[in-house]
This record gives sequence, structure tokens and C-alpha cells, in this order.
Amino acid sequence: MRESIISEPTTCDLRRWRRDLHQMPETDFDLPETLAYIERELEEVASELSALGQKAEIIHPCRSTICLFLDRGSEHTTALRSDMDALPVTEKTGIPFASKHPGKMHACGHDGHMAMLLGLAHHLVLHAGELPRSVLLVFQPAEETTGGAKVVCETGIFERLHVDRIFGFHLWPDLPKGSLSSRPGSLLAGSHETNVTMHGRASHIAKADQGADALMAEAWFLLAASSYMEERQAEEPCILKFGHMTAGTVRNQIADTARLEGSLRIFSTAMDQTIQDAIPGIAADAAAKEGCTAEVHFSEGYPPVMNDSALFSQVDQALPDLEILPEPLLIAEDFAWYQQYLPGVFLLLGTGTGIPLHAATFDFDEEILAKGLATYERLIRMP
Repeated sequence: MRESIISEPTTCDLRRWRRDLHQMPETDFDLPETLAYIERELEEVASELSALGQKAEIIHPCRSTICLFLDRGSEHTTALRSDMDALPVTEKTGIPFASKHPGKMHACGHDGHMAMLLGLAHHLVLHAGELPRSVLLVFQPAEETTGGAKVVCETGIFERLHVDRIFGFHLWPDLPKGSLSSRPGSLLAGSHETNVTMHGRASHIAKADQGADALMAEAWFLLAASSYMEERQAEEPCILKFGHMTAGTVRNQIADTARLEGSLRIFSTAMDQTIQDAIPGIAADAAAKEGCTAEVHFSEGYPPVMNDSALFSQVDQALPDLEILPEPLLIAEDFAWYQQYLPGVFLLLGTGTGIPLHAATFDFDEEILAKGLATYERLIRMP
């Protein structure tokens, strides 16, 4: 059998993939350049695997999703996932490989996630014969928006390919550079976008008693909801905060409508239901103070990221440098949808920069990607 024309991926390869992808950020399900780039790389890998006598195929299970399946003929398959979408952020890093798409940027590390999984694809070419299980690499869209992971799950691809575990990564600025962290059970929060709208009656402020002040009702609600959430937070980690508010049309008229937009983050189904049951009543009481009515809406959102305890024990043994986080984090991630369908473990790879996710200045040292790739190489060797 001939030798492979694909070599072991290096840090230089990881850097090249990351920088290429960083320059072509695309959002949601609209990822034509990203998909074309990933497909070219995976086609080379699949072709080489086939030439070396391994069964491999590229699969498009749903819109804007591409997978590489290495069929080892095993009873079960290990899946590994990367997100591909970027954010509507104008880049301010000043780096020479900055975004070429105005108003869009890989400000959350998905370019790094893709580079690590492409590195693993190339690693498969050289080591497929050593692996105890089949492997499925999943490149998915829309993590930042509507939850592309759920769409992938609903295709039935995991059932068809007998996938019984899935792993994923996220770069994490608040952890030391190159460190690897996670925890069993709850890791990241479930989330619901939350809107509270007050409906009142407009009047000139000189005749305020003839109006119904929706803005004041919203203020009453904010105070009451904050007090209520302090009580819930004493029971377990959770948060409800609002970052955007609109009301009225002019300064000298009582607002007839006011709207708050925010996010609810929780870790348990019980607390989720408790808060969603209580907030409409709190809003109605606040509205009544001003003669208004209230309307509350919670989006479907994402479930919490819950690492399967049994699978996590295996991961902990396979990764001797894995650090255990003492508490879950309030960030949300659509990897949670995979864990609704099969056991999964999500890992955090520290960048050590402290630059927040989604910041216009987000960047990281690409040397850490080698640590992520090495971790994936261990995970696909787990029996």
C-alpha cells in the first residue's frame, strides 16, 4: 500500500486554516465561502482515506452542514463537532489576516474550532487503522443565532451512523493559555431570550393623569423582577437581566408602550419552570400599578450544557491534564442540543487573553490549537 500524501498536521497547518477562515466570516446558515473551504479540505482527506483502503464519505445531512464519516465497521461511532458561523461584529484587532467581510467577524473562536477539527481530519488519514471506533466530524452552522445543532440532530444522522457519544470545544478567554477544563453535569447554562412589553395609554405629560405610563410600569417591573431573582439565586445559580429598553416616541408624552429585551439563564428544568411561571405575574402586578397591561414572551432558547457523568469519567481518565471547574458558567451554547440526543462532553480550551468573547478585539495565540487537536486525538482512541 502506498504512503499517504497527507502529513501529520502541524501548528503551522492549524494557523493557516484558522487565518484563512478568519478572513471569511459568515453568519447564521449563510456560509457559502466557509462551506466551500471546508469541503475542499475534507474531499482531499476522504479521497486519501479511500485510496488507503479506508471507508470514508462526505455527508451533507442538512442545510449548511458538512460531515466527514470514517467507517471503521465498529458497533458505535464517536462524533466531534465544530461550529462555523461568525458574528455581526466589525473587527478591531488590527491583525494582518483580519476579516474581509465588513461588519462580520470570527469574534468567538469558531475559526479556531474549525481549524482543530480539520487537523483531526488530516490525522485520521495517517491513523485510521489504529482507531477502535468509527468517527464522524460535524461542521455545523448557526450556533450564534437559531441553534444549528438542533437542526443537525433532527436529521437522524446520529441514529443512522450509530453515534453514541459526541465531543466539542470552545475557546475560553478567562482560563489560562492552553489549559483544558470542564466538569461533570452542568457546565453551561440554558437560555431563553426574554421580552416584556407594557401596553399603556399616551397623554401629554401636562395631563399625565389621563395616560397610563408604560415606561413607569416597566421600571416597576425591573425592580420587582430583580428582587425576585435575588431570592432564586440564593437557591441555585440563575440570572435574568435586560440589556435593551425602548419606550414612547417623544420626551413630553407619557409612553403608551415600553419593551424590555433580555435573557434568562438557568441550569435546571425545575428552576426554569419556576421563573417562567412567576415572571408574567410580576409583570402583570407592575403593569396594574400604572393602569397598563403586560405581555411576556420567552423564546425556546437552548437547554443547559450537561456533561454526561459516565462519559465524563472516561474522558477524565483519558485526559490527565483536564482541570475540573468548581462551578458552572452562565454562558449558553447550542452544543446542549446534541446532549438531548446522545451522551456528550463539552470542553473549554483557555486562551489566557481575558479578551471577552464577542468583542471586536477578540484574538488568541494559535499555539493553543495544538492542545485542542491533541485532545481530540485522545478522545477518538477511547474504546
